[in-house]
This record gives sequence, structure tokens and C-alpha cells, in this order.
Amino acid sequence: MESRICEMLNIKYPILQGGMAWIAEHKLVAAVSNAGGLGIIAAGNAPVDVVRNEIKKAKALTDKPFGVNIMLLSPYAEEVAHMVCEEGVAVVTTGAGNPGKYLDMWKAHNIKVIPVVPSVALAKRMERAGVDAVIAEGCESGGHVGELTTMALLPQVVDAVNIPVIAAGGIGDGRGVAAAKVLGADAFQIGTRFLVAKECIIHENYKHKVLAAKDIDTKVTGKPTGHPVRTLKNKLTRKFLQLEKEGASIEELEELGKGTLQLAVFDGDVANGSIMAGQIAGMVNKEQTCEEIIEEMMAHTQEVINRVGQCI
Repeated sequence: MESRICEMLNIKYPILQGGMAWIAEHKLVAAVSNAGGLGIIAAGNAPVDVVRNEIKKAKALTDKPFGVNIMLLSPYAEEVAHMVCEEGVAVVTTGAGNPGKYLDMWKAHNIKVIPVVPSVALAKRMERAGVDAVIAEGCESGGHVGELTTMALLPQVVDAVNIPVIAAGGIGDGRGVAAAKVLGADAFQIGTRFLVAKECIIHENYKHKVLAAKDIDTKVTGKPTGHPVRTLKNKLTRKFLQLEKEGASIEELEELGKGTLQLAVFDGDVANGSIMAGQIAGMVNKEQTCEEIIEEMMAHTQEVINRVGQCI
């Protein structure tokens, strides 16, 4: 599959692993990069030394390019932004903010900069600022979500900018990849499918919930806070939605959500923890290695493209 992203990032396949907070650590990242994709360490709200250590551990496991996702609302974002230059990271993806003030510094260190965008307006603004590509992420994705679906957002962003566009949200197999390719995507960011990778460190209870999920098993909570999140439904989501219905304050809702992702990821509490996953969780039915996931997805994509070509 021809892709400007593969050439730009020096990767074999146009597959980026999503920067999933508390989940995308060095083992998963190295496995994705070794399999020909681009692994991405999630900085999340972690202190700079923690992120630096993850980078060093990933370097010990792969000689392939990998990236770091920086959540710009993090209190440590400034320190992490400087540290990635010191560590020679190949790619930075960003979310929850505008990376503009770091662009000159990252460019000076030959770092490719790829922000996540939920709208055409932000994509155009990022292109003017000088980023290398954008990730158009639809609301089907797990974790923090925007308003538009991938199918609606992606072609509009592709039409609006000249830089490569990476599709994210609702892509779980070769059909999703092929569809996003037809809509103009140069590459594809995958998150939920990698939750059940054998190299993924999340608790087995979390993996089992993803594997058992059905098509209607995700809920979006936190809309009143301005930071809506898509997760698998459980006791926590029911409590969230009830409080929202009762008009709870933003502070009360934010307090309810504190530490819940770690509760699910590390402790395996899938009743009270936040089980972030996208709407394609209902399509995920087996645990595989990262290499098996990527190879299967690429082979399936070719099958779909060939089949569609025969029908036209």
C-alpha cells in the first residue's frame, strides 16, 4: 500500500498504534515498531523521568522508529516536550491542546510532529503552523472523543489540507483500513485492537471485557466537563450517566473519574474502573501478537481492495 507516511516515518506499514495513557508503554511500543508499524509511548500525565525511562526501555527493545504522545494539558507537558529532543525521539503526536509553541524546537531536532485533530478548522490551523501530518480522529474511538464520526470527519480534513492525514476511530480490520484509504487516508491509527495484543500490559480482566464486548457496549461519559470519554459500560459509567442526568457539577464528575483508568489497567477492577475502548470492540475476538495483528490487517486490506476492484 503506497503511503506518504511510510516514507516520512521510515516504517513498513502505514499503521500507528494509538497513544493510550497508562497502556502504551515500552513493551507494546517496541512490539508494534518491530512488526513494521509505529509504536507510540503515551506520556499521559506521567512525570518527565517516567517517560524518559520508557523511551530508554523501548530503545533497548527495538532499533525501529517510535514516537511519543504528549497530552498538552499535562502539568509535565513542557518538560516532556524538551526531553523528547534530548532523547532523539523520531515522532511526536499530540492531543488536548495546541503544540504550536514547541514546533520550532521539535523541527530543529528533526522530530516529525503529528497532532490529533477533531475538526477541519484545527487541521487547517495545524497545517499553517507547519506540522508534518494530522490524525483525524472520529468519535468511534476509545478514550477522549470529539463530535464527528470518522466517515464524516476524514474526507473533509483530506479535502482541506495538503499534508498527509491519518485516520483514527472505528478501524478494526482490513475493511476499515480499505474504507479509510478510499476516503483519502495516508495511514491508520489503531488503538482498541492493540488492547488485546499479547504484548499489551493491561490486566487480563480488562482484556476479557474487550474480547466479550458487543456492538452496543460502549458509552460516552463526561460531556458536561468538556472532555467526553468513550468506555465499555459498567458500574462506573452507570454512575457517571446518572450524576450527569441529575445535573452534578463539573467538579463532582471530574472527581468521580480520577484514577479510574489505572484501576482498570493495573488492578483489573472492571466494575469501578474506566475501561477505555472504541466502538469496534465488538469486532475484537482474539488475542494475538502485535505482528499477527498488523500482518492480518494488511492482508485483509488487500483482500478487500481486490474484491472491490473485481466488482467495479
